[in-house]
Amino acid sequence: MIPEEVVSVVKELEKHGFEAYVVGGCVRDLLLEKEPWDWDVATSATPEQIQSIFPDSFYENKFFTVTVKTGSSNPRLKEIEITTYRAEFEYADRRRPGKVEYAKNIEEDLSRRDFTINAVALGLKHEVVDPFHGQEDLKDKIIRAVGDADQRFQEDALRMMRAVRFFAALGFGVEQKTRAAIQKNSRLLKEISEERIRDEFSKIVMSGRPMEAIEELRELGLLQYIIPELEQGYGVTQNKHHIYTVWEHNLRSLQYAAEKNFSFEVRLASLLHDIGKPKTKGGEGPDATFYGHQVVGARMARKILERLHFSKEIIEKIVLLVREHMFVYDPDTVTLRGVRRLVARVGPEHMEELFQLREADRIGSGVPKAQPYRLRHLKAMVEKVKQDPISPKMLAINGNDAMQILQIEPGPKVGAILAVLLEEVLDDPKRNAKEYLENRTQELGKMSDAQLQQIAANAKKSAQQAQDRIDEEIKKKYFVN
Repeated sequence: MIPEEVVSVVKELEKHGFEAYVVGGCVRDLLLEKEPWDWDVATSATPEQIQSIFPDSFYENKFFTVTVKTGSSNPRLKEIEITTYRAEFEYADRRRPGKVEYAKNIEEDLSRRDFTINAVALGLKHEVVDPFHGQEDLKDKIIRAVGDADQRFQEDALRMMRAVRFFAALGFGVEQKTRAAIQKNSRLLKEISEERIRDEFSKIVMSGRPMEAIEELRELGLLQYIIPELEQGYGVTQNKHHIYTVWEHNLRSLQYAAEKNFSFEVRLASLLHDIGKPKTKGGEGPDATFYGHQVVGARMARKILERLHFSKEIIEKIVLLVREHMFVYDPDTVTLRGVRRLVARVGPEHMEELFQLREADRIGSGVPKAQPYRLRHLKAMVEKVKQDPISPKMLAINGNDAMQILQIEPGPKVGAILAVLLEEVLDDPKRNAKEYLENRTQELGKMSDAQLQQIAANAKKSAQQAQDRIDEEIKKKYFVN
């Protein structure tokens, strides 16, 4: 059903003697009996004529598109884009037309669109304009380029990724000639901005079947221009704890994250968490090793995400999850002190997502249980230590207290003292008492900055060595890598 706001816009155009149709993705969704996200209208009226009919509108582009404000309370219908019938020429940058001309009619306008399923127009009296048989392709679940597929992709190379996005979102197959044209023109994706590629790839990751879609990107020759590092895991076998190759494992982990409706960051971390394995593989067969792959993988993930211009917040979270995904959780060796340090290192706000990544990692390895007893036991320990001091903000004294006790000005010494105090409290939360920390601050205040830094570093090193010993025991017992 077309919303009243859209009906009103179309009727107003028709009242002034112009043709007007609902077009594009909203028609596709209507025909699929899905709720459209947004609404677009195509008309024979020029931008100037549209603006004269709708004074509350704006026209700020070179592509004949006027945005009309409807006053609707529905955020999806507050603004409706109305575009004059147009024909496009000279796609100099493989993305946007360098030249736009008016089209003679709606059929010519539809001929410039990407895929037949998006090249259908709908009038208010339910008259359908479908010159490229888009309805038939919707019925047959086919993604087919409009007209000459080569020309469509040479005009706008991002359309190749859009084909895979529709493949993922709609569950459709890519028609053979369209598929061949993508393979032939895949190199043109190099000419598309990283931001555009990022946005399309993100939609694929958030779709219902990202595993099949990313395999499709690889087969079509597109993935090498998006995340070539992922392809390095193709055909790389693992060890006795994995029944899949690195490539299959990463994709299956992502698919599990999608099926569980995990966040975007967890999904992308699931895809990238073992990206360092091909570079760190030692030996072959059931006893192959991948020691340190999480560290290498975190560095690789950062480079990939920075290259695709993701936000700093998203990058830091995904890198953290990749780096920490190998945490140990054996009830026989994990201590409350070790759990406190894990939570302090990861951040309590990220623990649930880290557990979700571990679930995806496990299912991607072919094991039947996402949360075995050992992982449930660790979760219980995390809940137990959540109220323990794990950051300087949770200490019984703060920087101002330290400055007052020592009668010093703000500076590196204050931070160094708090760092030493936190290390001691992480070992024993009972030390987080104001009197103890005040006395300890007075003792530490007599030391030089260099001495304080060394004490804090030694405490961290000692804790890390203890954790390394536990990790080694786990590796010997379970051969986790």
